[in-house]
Amino acid sequence: MTDFELPLRGAHNPSTESAGTSPGSFARAPDIGGPRTFSSPDTPGMPQPSNKTAWDFMPEDWRFEGGRWHPPAGFEPVTQLEHARLGTVTPQMRRVAERERHLTPEQVRDEVAAGRMIIPANKIHLGYTLDPMCIGRAGLTKVNANMGASPVSSGTDEEVEKLRWAERWGADTVMDLSTGGDLDATREAIIRNARVPIGTVPIYSMIIGRSIEELTLDVILETLRHQALQGVDYFTIHAGVAREHLPLIRKRLIGVVSRGGSLLAKWMLHHGQENPMFTHFEAICDVMREYDVSFSLGDGLRPGGLADATDEAQLGELDRLGELTERAWRKGCQVMVEGPGHVPFDQIEYNMKLQRRRCHGAPFYVLGPLVTDVFPGYDHITSAIGATAAGYHGAAMLCYVTPKEHLGLPKRDDVKQGCIAYKIAAHASDVALGIPGSRDWDDDLTRARAALNWEKHFDLAFDSDTARAFHDEDLDVDTDFCAMCGHDWCSVRISKEIVEFDSGKASGFERARVMKSPALSREQQEILRSRGHLSPDEIHRLASKTHDAMGGAPKAACHSDLVSDETEALRVQGEKLLQLRRKGNEGAPQP
Repeated sequence: MTDFELPLRGAHNPSTESAGTSPGSFARAPDIGGPRTFSSPDTPGMPQPSNKTAWDFMPEDWRFEGGRWHPPAGFEPVTQLEHARLGTVTPQMRRVAERERHLTPEQVRDEVAAGRMIIPANKIHLGYTLDPMCIGRAGLTKVNANMGASPVSSGTDEEVEKLRWAERWGADTVMDLSTGGDLDATREAIIRNARVPIGTVPIYSMIIGRSIEELTLDVILETLRHQALQGVDYFTIHAGVAREHLPLIRKRLIGVVSRGGSLLAKWMLHHGQENPMFTHFEAICDVMREYDVSFSLGDGLRPGGLADATDEAQLGELDRLGELTERAWRKGCQVMVEGPGHVPFDQIEYNMKLQRRRCHGAPFYVLGPLVTDVFPGYDHITSAIGATAAGYHGAAMLCYVTPKEHLGLPKRDDVKQGCIAYKIAAHASDVALGIPGSRDWDDDLTRARAALNWEKHFDLAFDSDTARAFHDEDLDVDTDFCAMCGHDWCSVRISKEIVEFDSGKASGFERARVMKSPALSREQQEILRSRGHLSPDEIHRLASKTHDAMGGAPKAACHSDLVSDETEALRVQGEKLLQLRRKGNEGAPQP
């Protein structure tokens, strides 16, 4: 037996039943109601949490008396933050607690009141189909999907279809970043069809029909009010970019990569004045409070490459974002803060924990970050690696990156690939942090896998169609082994047969005696067609097979746990695997 001491720190076991033999999470003990909530252990030298919360930045006309805060006479709460400050549990908070089963409605309220959680729910959008959710490190890690028409690609109908597609593949919020076509109509259509919160970057609309140099306070406030009336749930406002930061950009390899940040930098250089979003921030707050539009304080100086990460410009802007967080809280507005970008893997923890300190625990919403710059076409993978670390070290929401990042506007399948990559990152972060119940889904799939119960295995998979299609590409019957190992080498089958092991014997996961693989669905056919390993005739056979098409036999011959003749089972298995090897060698150089 090993004498190693496990680094357990009091985190919850992410499995409700403490299933299996894992000791559980190595994260810190949960601190719901405190500054750490769910958090990773600190590498030496990491910034410690702020000792302040939104309670330290109350409106000037509120007074503290009798152990609680009192608003001025005649005050009517509008935002979720204001309701929470008054001790009210809103219907939206109750819905969040239903979705975050490890939290009570009162804990949700308290996290909102502390500013560590937001519920982005414009009161207009609540009148449509919005299903309230939360963003905050006390909750599950969330995923945002970006979409939007550009001047050269896509349109309103396609963007609504992408919205539905993103929701199907697990996006918790969606940002409409349209810069072309009918921006107003696209935004309206997306909001009216969205069950998830919708965010925008209003400055894109502010410069339609005018140059950035013509931007005025009236245009800013008019645009914000219009989009708030449409029902937008959160605005990215690039108020942190300052004139004093611009000289720090000069030696960057790739300058300013944020569209909003670059536009405002140009405005400041032209006018010789401070960023108008910063100067008029309180007026912006007043508009957003009226409809309970949450702030997503934009990181206009985020790094666009590893060489520019964690530099003076980025950290200088983060300081100002902390100040803006305080100002927004004083106005009763909900706030989250946006972060980088492109960050070397070793710098991710520092970036997450520095934001937690400087912004007093306000939720951190990060793009990626990408941990390498040399894999265009695969940036959903490079960034999901960084996103997993970001979620573990404190980010509350991860903005997806698709395979089209840096290359073009994402299409339907790019949205799916981005969402799945980021659902993996978010889920892995939650399990690592020890969020109660976060591993239950994994445990059930493991039980199905151990029992060789293929149907339950596919049903539990995040993408059941792809799992089934990949399986049937090699073996189109549900055997007690897979094509990777074959019968004799299947360790899972062998473990299941060992009486002394629990493996494969979980109640409710037993494999049926006779398994007949169903015909492929249309979507599963398309998955195999796009892979190109099977001929059209083979895919057609998989799509149209029935009991009769399989010869009317009560079971497939290679179900080796069912046949009475072991020699026959091995013969059929051998033929199947020989066919697989031949398929795998098609097109390979011949000796």
